[in-house]
Amino acid sequence: MRASGFILAVLIVITALSGCIGDDGTLEEAPTEEIPIGVLVDLSGPLTTYGEDIKNTVTIASEDINNYFDARGKPYRVKLYVEDTKVDPTITQQKVEALNGRGIKLIVGPMGSGETKQIAGYVTANGIIIISPSSTTAVENLGITEPEEKRYIYRFVALDTFQTKAIAKELDELGKKAVCIAYVGNAWGKGLNDNILPELEAYGISVKDSIEYSDPAPADFTPYIATLETDVNELSARYTLDEIAIVMFSYEEAFTMLSQVDDGSVLLDVTWVGCDGTAKSDKITEVCEKSDAVGFYSTLFESKGEAFESLNATYSSRFGGSAYQYGLNAYDAAWVLALSYAELRDSGAAFSTDAMTEIIPEVTEKFSKGEYDQKTVSGYIALDEYNDRASGDYAIYRVENCTWTRAGLWRYESNEIEWE
Repeated sequence: MRASGFILAVLIVITALSGCIGDDGTLEEAPTEEIPIGVLVDLSGPLTTYGEDIKNTVTIASEDINNYFDARGKPYRVKLYVEDTKVDPTITQQKVEALNGRGIKLIVGPMGSGETKQIAGYVTANGIIIISPSSTTAVENLGITEPEEKRYIYRFVALDTFQTKAIAKELDELGKKAVCIAYVGNAWGKGLNDNILPELEAYGISVKDSIEYSDPAPADFTPYIATLETDVNELSARYTLDEIAIVMFSYEEAFTMLSQVDDGSVLLDVTWVGCDGTAKSDKITEVCEKSDAVGFYSTLFESKGEAFESLNATYSSRFGGSAYQYGLNAYDAAWVLALSYAELRDSGAAFSTDAMTEIIPEVTEKFSKGEYDQKTVSGYIALDEYNDRASGDYAIYRVENCTWTRAGLWRYESNEIEWE
Protein backbone atom coordinates (compact mmCIF):
# COMPACT_ATOMS: atom_id res chain seq x y z
CA MET A 1 0.00 0.00 0.00
CA ARG A 2 1.42 3.38 -0.94
CA ALA A 3 1.72 6.03 1.82
CA SER A 4 -1.12 8.15 0.44
CA GLY A 5 -3.40 5.08 0.30
CA PHE A 6 -2.59 4.20 3.92
CA ILE A 7 -3.39 7.72 5.11
CA LEU A 8 -6.73 7.56 3.29
CA ALA A 9 -7.50 4.17 4.88
CA VAL A 10 -6.74 5.54 8.35
CA LEU A 11 -8.95 8.56 7.68
CA ILE A 12 -11.80 6.29 6.66
CA VAL A 13 -11.44 4.28 9.89
CA ILE A 14 -11.36 7.43 12.03
CA THR A 15 -14.37 8.73 10.16
CA ALA A 16 -16.25 5.54 10.81
CA LEU A 17 -15.50 5.84 14.51
CA SER A 18 -16.07 9.53 15.07
CA GLY A 19 -17.72 11.20 12.11
CA CYS A 20 -18.27 11.22 8.37
CA ILE A 21 -17.14 13.07 5.27
CA GLY A 22 -19.60 15.64 4.02
CA ASP A 23 -20.51 16.41 0.42
CA ASP A 24 -17.78 19.02 0.27
CA GLY A 25 -15.18 16.48 1.41
CA THR A 26 -14.78 17.92 4.96
CA LEU A 27 -14.93 15.79 8.10
CA GLU A 28 -18.20 16.16 9.99
CA GLU A 29 -18.85 15.29 13.63
CA ALA A 30 -21.05 12.25 14.22
CA PRO A 31 -24.54 13.37 15.26
CA THR A 32 -25.39 12.97 18.91
CA GLU A 33 -28.75 12.04 20.36
CA GLU A 34 -30.15 14.31 23.02
CA ILE A 35 -31.57 12.57 26.06
CA PRO A 36 -34.09 15.11 27.32
CA ILE A 37 -34.78 14.75 31.03
CA GLY A 38 -37.38 16.86 32.79
CA VAL A 39 -36.70 17.83 36.40
CA LEU A 40 -39.74 18.64 38.57
CA VAL A 41 -38.64 20.35 41.77
CA ASP A 42 -39.78 22.94 44.28
CA LEU A 43 -37.83 26.17 43.77
CA SER A 44 -40.25 28.64 45.35
CA GLY A 45 -42.59 26.71 47.67
CA PRO A 46 -42.35 24.96 51.04
CA LEU A 47 -39.53 22.56 50.07
CA THR A 48 -37.07 24.93 48.43
CA THR A 49 -34.16 23.77 50.57
CA TYR A 50 -34.43 20.31 49.04
CA GLY A 51 -35.60 21.48 45.60
CA GLU A 52 -32.54 23.64 45.08
CA ASP A 53 -30.39 20.77 46.32
CA ILE A 54 -31.92 18.34 43.82
CA LYS A 55 -31.49 20.82 40.98
CA ASN A 56 -27.82 21.18 41.90
CA THR A 57 -27.06 17.46 42.12
CA VAL A 58 -28.91 16.65 38.88
CA THR A 59 -26.97 19.42 37.15
CA ILE A 60 -23.72 17.80 38.28
CA ALA A 61 -25.10 14.42 37.20
CA SER A 62 -25.83 15.68 33.68
CA GLU A 63 -22.26 16.93 33.35
CA ASP A 64 -20.79 13.70 34.74
CA ILE A 65 -22.99 11.60 32.44
CA ASN A 66 -22.04 13.60 29.35
CA ASN A 67 -18.34 13.29 30.24
CA TYR A 68 -18.90 9.54 30.68
CA PHE A 69 -20.49 9.21 27.23
CA ASP A 70 -17.84 11.43 25.65
CA ALA A 71 -14.99 9.38 27.13
CA ARG A 72 -16.50 6.21 25.68
CA GLY A 73 -17.34 7.64 22.27
CA LYS A 74 -21.06 7.19 22.82
CA PRO A 75 -23.27 9.58 20.80
CA TYR A 76 -25.59 10.61 23.62
CA ARG A 77 -25.88 13.83 25.60
CA VAL A 78 -28.23 14.59 28.48
CA LYS A 79 -30.09 17.89 28.48
CA LEU A 80 -32.13 18.98 31.50
CA TYR A 81 -35.47 20.80 31.47
CA VAL A 82 -36.00 22.11 35.00
CA GLU A 83 -39.48 23.15 36.12
CA ASP A 84 -40.62 24.68 39.43
CA THR A 85 -43.68 22.90 40.85
CA LYS A 86 -43.86 24.61 44.27
CA VAL A 87 -44.90 21.09 45.46
CA ASP A 88 -48.37 22.07 44.30
CA PRO A 89 -50.13 19.08 42.66
CA THR A 90 -52.09 21.32 40.29
CA ILE A 91 -48.97 23.12 39.09
CA THR A 92 -47.16 19.79 38.79
CA GLN A 93 -49.93 18.49 36.53
CA GLN A 94 -49.53 21.55 34.31
CA LYS A 95 -45.76 21.17 34.20
CA VAL A 96 -45.80 17.49 33.28
CA GLU A 97 -48.34 18.15 30.53
CA ALA A 98 -46.10 20.92 29.18
CA LEU A 99 -43.05 18.64 29.23
CA ASN A 100 -45.00 15.94 27.44
CA GLY A 101 -46.05 18.50 24.85
CA ARG A 102 -42.35 19.09 24.16
CA GLY A 103 -41.78 15.36 23.72
CA ILE A 104 -40.02 14.85 27.06
CA LYS A 105 -40.81 11.38 28.36
CA LEU A 106 -38.18 10.98 31.09
CA ILE A 107 -38.47 12.91 34.36
CA VAL A 108 -36.59 13.11 37.65
CA GLY A 109 -39.28 14.08 40.17
CA PRO A 110 -41.69 15.19 41.35
CA MET A 111 -40.71 15.60 44.98
CA GLY A 112 -43.98 15.20 46.88
CA SER A 113 -46.32 12.25 47.20
CA GLY A 114 -49.31 14.53 46.63
CA GLU A 115 -47.78 15.53 43.30
CA THR A 116 -47.00 11.93 42.41
CA LYS A 117 -50.57 10.90 43.14
CA GLN A 118 -51.90 13.80 41.08
CA ILE A 119 -49.94 12.89 37.93
CA ALA A 120 -49.96 9.09 38.26
CA GLY A 121 -52.86 8.60 35.87
CA TYR A 122 -51.52 11.10 33.33
CA VAL A 123 -47.98 9.67 33.14
CA THR A 124 -49.37 6.14 32.84
CA ALA A 125 -51.81 7.09 30.09
CA ASN A 126 -49.12 9.00 28.18
CA GLY A 127 -46.17 6.67 28.71
CA ILE A 128 -43.99 9.06 30.75
CA ILE A 129 -41.36 7.62 33.09
CA ILE A 130 -40.84 9.43 36.39
CA ILE A 131 -38.33 8.67 39.13
CA SER A 132 -39.13 10.53 42.33
CA PRO A 133 -36.20 11.04 44.72
CA SER A 134 -38.43 11.89 47.67
CA SER A 135 -42.04 10.68 47.34
CA THR A 136 -42.41 8.37 50.31
CA THR A 137 -46.06 7.61 50.93
CA ALA A 138 -47.27 4.01 50.84
CA VAL A 139 -48.36 2.73 47.43
CA GLU A 140 -52.03 2.52 48.41
CA ASN A 141 -52.03 6.24 49.23
CA LEU A 142 -51.24 6.92 45.57
CA GLY A 143 -54.47 5.15 44.63
CA ILE A 144 -52.52 2.23 43.16
CA THR A 145 -53.47 -1.38 43.82
CA GLU A 146 -51.48 -3.39 41.25
CA PRO A 147 -47.83 -3.20 40.13
CA GLU A 148 -48.95 -2.80 36.50
CA GLU A 149 -50.62 0.50 37.42
CA LYS A 150 -47.23 1.81 38.54
CA ARG A 151 -45.03 0.52 35.74
CA TYR A 152 -43.90 4.05 34.73
CA ILE A 153 -43.50 5.37 38.29
CA TYR A 154 -40.27 4.71 40.17
CA ARG A 155 -39.21 5.98 43.59
CA PHE A 156 -35.58 5.88 44.71
CA VAL A 157 -36.34 6.63 48.36
CA ALA A 158 -37.52 4.33 51.14
CA LEU A 159 -41.22 4.58 51.92
CA ASP A 160 -43.00 5.98 54.96
CA THR A 161 -43.85 2.52 56.21
CA PHE A 162 -40.19 2.42 57.23
CA GLN A 163 -40.04 6.02 58.44
CA THR A 164 -43.02 5.73 60.79
CA LYS A 165 -41.43 2.68 62.41
CA ALA A 166 -38.32 4.81 62.99
CA ILE A 167 -40.29 7.73 64.44
CA ALA A 168 -42.34 5.53 66.76
CA LYS A 169 -39.16 3.91 68.07
CA GLU A 170 -37.60 7.36 68.44
CA LEU A 171 -40.58 8.64 70.48
CA ASP A 172 -40.47 5.58 72.72
CA GLU A 173 -36.75 5.95 73.41
CA LEU A 174 -37.19 9.68 74.09
CA GLY A 175 -39.60 8.66 76.86
CA LYS A 176 -42.77 10.06 75.30
CA LYS A 177 -46.07 8.73 76.60
CA ALA A 178 -48.51 10.93 74.65
CA VAL A 179 -48.44 12.92 71.41
CA CYS A 180 -50.49 15.36 69.36
CA ILE A 181 -50.07 15.06 65.60
CA ALA A 182 -50.41 17.81 62.99
CA TYR A 183 -50.14 16.87 59.32
CA VAL A 184 -50.50 18.43 55.89
CA GLY A 185 -53.67 17.20 54.18
CA ASN A 186 -52.23 15.37 51.19
CA ALA A 187 -51.36 11.76 50.38
CA TRP A 188 -47.96 12.05 52.04
CA GLY A 189 -49.08 13.73 55.27
CA LYS A 190 -52.17 11.58 55.69
CA GLY A 191 -50.16 8.47 54.90
CA LEU A 192 -47.62 9.25 57.62
CA ASN A 193 -50.40 9.90 60.10
CA ASP A 194 -52.25 6.69 59.24
CA ASN A 195 -49.10 4.58 59.24
CA ILE A 196 -47.80 5.74 62.61
CA LEU A 197 -51.03 5.19 64.60
CA PRO A 198 -50.66 1.39 64.96
CA GLU A 199 -46.92 1.79 65.56
CA LEU A 200 -47.58 4.17 68.48
CA GLU A 201 -50.26 1.89 69.87
CA ALA A 202 -47.74 -0.96 69.92
CA TYR A 203 -45.45 1.15 72.13
CA GLY A 204 -48.33 2.22 74.38
CA ILE A 205 -48.02 5.87 73.31
CA SER A 206 -51.34 7.73 73.50
CA VAL A 207 -52.49 9.93 70.60
CA LYS A 208 -54.50 12.88 71.89
CA ASP A 209 -55.30 14.37 68.49
CA SER A 210 -54.53 14.15 64.76
CA ILE A 211 -55.00 17.57 63.19
CA GLU A 212 -55.07 17.97 59.42
CA TYR A 213 -54.39 21.31 57.73
CA SER A 214 -54.77 22.23 54.08
CA ASP A 215 -52.35 21.68 51.22
CA PRO A 216 -51.02 24.18 50.17
CA ALA A 217 -50.48 25.16 53.78
CA PRO A 218 -52.30 28.13 55.31
CA ALA A 219 -50.45 31.34 56.04
CA ASP A 220 -52.16 31.63 59.43
CA PHE A 221 -51.65 28.66 61.77
CA THR A 222 -53.15 30.26 64.88
CA PRO A 223 -56.32 28.08 64.92
CA TYR A 224 -54.19 24.92 64.83
CA ILE A 225 -51.82 26.31 67.45
CA ALA A 226 -54.75 27.02 69.75
CA THR A 227 -56.02 23.44 69.37
CA LEU A 228 -52.57 22.01 70.10
CA GLU A 229 -52.23 24.21 73.19
CA THR A 230 -55.57 22.93 74.50
CA ASP A 231 -54.51 19.34 73.82
CA VAL A 232 -51.16 19.70 75.58
CA ASN A 233 -52.72 21.41 78.59
CA GLU A 234 -55.22 18.56 78.94
CA LEU A 235 -52.47 15.93 78.57
CA SER A 236 -50.39 17.70 81.24
CA ALA A 237 -53.00 16.66 83.82
CA ARG A 238 -51.85 13.06 83.34
CA TYR A 239 -48.31 13.29 81.98
CA THR A 240 -45.29 15.49 82.63
CA LEU A 241 -44.36 17.87 79.85
CA ASP A 242 -41.23 15.79 79.24
CA GLU A 243 -43.51 12.87 78.37
CA ILE A 244 -45.51 14.82 75.75
CA ALA A 245 -44.50 15.55 72.14
CA ILE A 246 -45.87 17.39 69.13
CA VAL A 247 -45.45 15.30 65.97
CA MET A 248 -45.30 17.27 62.73
CA PHE A 249 -45.84 15.52 59.40
CA SER A 250 -45.22 18.63 57.39
CA TYR A 251 -42.91 20.36 54.96
CA GLU A 252 -40.96 23.46 55.88
CA GLU A 253 -44.19 25.28 56.80
CA ALA A 254 -43.70 23.63 60.21
CA PHE A 255 -41.28 26.46 60.94
CA THR A 256 -43.88 29.01 59.90
CA MET A 257 -46.20 27.43 62.46
CA LEU A 258 -43.44 27.48 65.07
CA SER A 259 -42.79 31.17 64.38
CA GLN A 260 -46.44 31.92 65.18
CA VAL A 261 -46.34 30.20 68.59
CA ASP A 262 -46.33 32.81 71.37
CA ASP A 263 -43.19 33.02 73.51
CA GLY A 264 -45.07 31.96 76.64
CA SER A 265 -46.90 29.04 75.01
CA VAL A 266 -46.85 25.59 76.57
CA LEU A 267 -45.96 24.28 73.09
CA LEU A 268 -42.42 25.56 73.62
CA ASP A 269 -42.13 23.41 76.75
CA VAL A 270 -42.57 20.09 74.95
CA THR A 271 -40.49 18.25 72.36
CA TRP A 272 -41.41 18.57 68.68
CA VAL A 273 -40.70 15.63 66.41
CA GLY A 274 -40.69 16.10 62.65
CA CYS A 275 -39.91 13.91 59.68
CA ASP A 276 -38.14 14.01 56.33
CA GLY A 277 -40.12 17.11 55.37
CA THR A 278 -38.43 19.13 58.11
CA ALA A 279 -35.04 17.47 58.62
CA LYS A 280 -32.07 19.76 57.97
CA SER A 281 -34.30 22.59 56.75
CA ASP A 282 -32.59 25.96 56.48
CA LYS A 283 -35.79 27.52 57.84
CA ILE A 284 -34.57 26.94 61.42
CA THR A 285 -32.43 30.04 61.06
CA GLU A 286 -35.65 32.08 60.98
CA VAL A 287 -36.78 30.67 64.36
CA CYS A 288 -33.54 29.86 66.15
CA GLU A 289 -34.62 30.21 69.78
CA LYS A 290 -37.89 28.35 69.36
CA SER A 291 -36.24 25.54 67.37
CA ASP A 292 -33.64 25.16 70.10
CA ALA A 293 -36.40 25.07 72.72
CA VAL A 294 -38.37 22.21 71.13
CA GLY A 295 -35.42 20.28 69.64
CA PHE A 296 -37.30 19.47 66.48
CA TYR A 297 -36.04 15.91 66.15
CA SER A 298 -36.45 14.91 62.49
CA THR A 299 -35.78 11.71 60.57
CA LEU A 300 -34.19 11.48 57.15
CA PHE A 301 -33.62 8.47 54.92
CA GLU A 302 -29.87 8.03 54.78
CA SER A 303 -27.90 5.87 52.42
CA LYS A 304 -24.58 6.67 50.79
CA GLY A 305 -22.65 4.84 48.06
CA GLU A 306 -19.01 4.67 47.02
CA ALA A 307 -19.29 7.71 44.72
CA PHE A 308 -20.70 9.97 47.44
CA GLU A 309 -17.42 11.59 48.49
CA SER A 310 -16.55 12.54 44.91
CA LEU A 311 -19.96 14.10 44.29
CA ASN A 312 -19.93 15.85 47.64
CA ALA A 313 -16.53 17.42 46.94
CA THR A 314 -17.81 18.80 43.63
CA TYR A 315 -21.05 19.96 45.25
CA SER A 316 -19.24 21.69 48.10
CA SER A 317 -16.86 23.55 45.78
CA ARG A 318 -19.68 24.80 43.53
CA PHE A 319 -22.64 25.30 45.84
CA GLY A 320 -21.24 25.14 49.38
CA GLY A 321 -22.28 22.67 52.07
CA SER A 322 -23.19 19.06 51.43
CA ALA A 323 -25.81 17.43 49.25
CA TYR A 324 -28.93 16.16 51.00
CA GLN A 325 -30.13 12.58 50.67
CA TYR A 326 -32.87 13.49 48.20
CA GLY A 327 -30.24 15.13 46.02
CA LEU A 328 -28.22 11.91 46.09
CA ASN A 329 -31.29 9.89 45.08
CA ALA A 330 -31.94 12.33 42.22
CA TYR A 331 -28.32 12.15 41.03
CA ASP A 332 -28.59 8.36 40.75
CA ALA A 333 -32.01 8.63 39.10
CA ALA A 334 -30.55 10.76 36.29
CA TRP A 335 -27.82 8.17 35.78
CA VAL A 336 -30.28 5.29 35.58
CA LEU A 337 -32.41 7.09 32.99
CA ALA A 338 -29.38 7.97 30.86
CA LEU A 339 -27.77 4.53 31.11
CA SER A 340 -31.06 2.82 30.28
CA TYR A 341 -31.53 5.06 27.25
CA ALA A 342 -27.99 4.35 26.03
CA GLU A 343 -28.32 0.61 26.61
CA LEU A 344 -31.58 0.52 24.68
CA ARG A 345 -30.23 2.52 21.73
CA ASP A 346 -26.92 0.60 21.70
CA SER A 347 -28.97 -2.53 21.15
CA GLY A 348 -30.34 -1.02 17.95
CA ALA A 349 -33.85 -0.64 19.32
CA ALA A 350 -35.85 2.54 18.87
CA PHE A 351 -36.59 4.58 21.98
CA SER A 352 -39.90 3.94 23.67
CA THR A 353 -40.88 4.23 27.31
CA ASP A 354 -42.34 0.73 27.24
CA ALA A 355 -38.95 -0.61 26.16
CA MET A 356 -37.29 1.55 28.83
CA THR A 357 -39.48 0.12 31.60
CA GLU A 358 -38.39 -3.36 30.53
CA ILE A 359 -34.72 -2.63 31.18
CA ILE A 360 -34.71 0.00 33.98
CA PRO A 361 -34.86 -2.58 36.82
CA GLU A 362 -31.93 -4.50 35.29
CA VAL A 363 -29.93 -1.33 34.62
CA THR A 364 -30.62 -0.13 38.19
CA GLU A 365 -29.23 -3.39 39.56
CA LYS A 366 -26.16 -3.32 37.28
CA PHE A 367 -25.57 0.34 38.14
CA SER A 368 -25.80 -0.50 41.85
CA LYS A 369 -23.20 -3.23 41.35
CA GLY A 370 -20.82 -0.86 39.54
CA GLU A 371 -21.02 -2.77 36.26
CA TYR A 372 -20.95 0.46 34.21
CA ASP A 373 -17.67 1.55 35.79
CA GLN A 374 -19.68 4.14 37.68
CA LYS A 375 -20.68 3.87 41.35
CA THR A 376 -23.89 5.11 42.95
CA VAL A 377 -23.89 8.00 45.40
CA SER A 378 -26.95 6.76 47.35
CA GLY A 379 -25.91 3.16 47.88
CA TYR A 380 -27.42 -0.03 46.54
CA ILE A 381 -30.85 0.48 44.99
CA ALA A 382 -33.06 -2.60 45.24
CA LEU A 383 -36.55 -2.16 43.78
CA ASP A 384 -39.66 -4.04 44.82
CA GLU A 385 -42.48 -5.17 42.56
CA TYR A 386 -43.93 -1.63 42.64
CA ASN A 387 -40.63 -0.06 41.48
CA ASP A 388 -40.03 1.43 44.93
CA ARG A 389 -36.81 1.27 46.92
CA ALA A 390 -37.19 -1.72 49.17
CA SER A 391 -35.32 -0.83 52.39
CA GLY A 392 -33.51 1.92 54.21
CA ASP A 393 -32.09 3.32 57.43
CA TYR A 394 -33.03 6.72 58.88
CA ALA A 395 -30.74 9.26 60.46
CA ILE A 396 -32.20 11.28 63.32
CA TYR A 397 -31.32 14.96 63.53
CA ARG A 398 -32.15 17.54 66.17
CA VAL A 399 -31.63 21.29 66.50
CA GLU A 400 -28.97 22.55 68.90
CA ASN A 401 -27.70 26.13 68.90
CA CYS A 402 -29.66 26.77 65.71
CA THR A 403 -27.79 23.99 63.92
CA TRP A 404 -28.89 20.54 62.81
CA THR A 405 -26.95 17.95 64.78
CA ARG A 406 -27.06 14.26 64.02
CA ALA A 407 -28.47 12.50 67.09
CA GLY A 408 -28.66 8.88 65.97
CA LEU A 409 -29.38 6.29 63.30
CA TRP A 410 -32.36 3.94 63.16
CA ARG A 411 -31.48 0.61 61.57
CA TYR A 412 -34.16 -0.99 59.41
CA GLU A 413 -32.95 -4.56 59.91
CA SER A 414 -32.85 -4.47 63.73
CA ASN A 415 -35.39 -1.72 64.55
CA GLU A 416 -32.78 -0.30 66.90
CA ILE A 417 -31.50 3.26 67.27
CA GLU A 418 -27.79 3.91 67.60
CA TRP A 419 -27.75 7.19 69.55
CA GLU A 420 -24.70 9.41 69.07
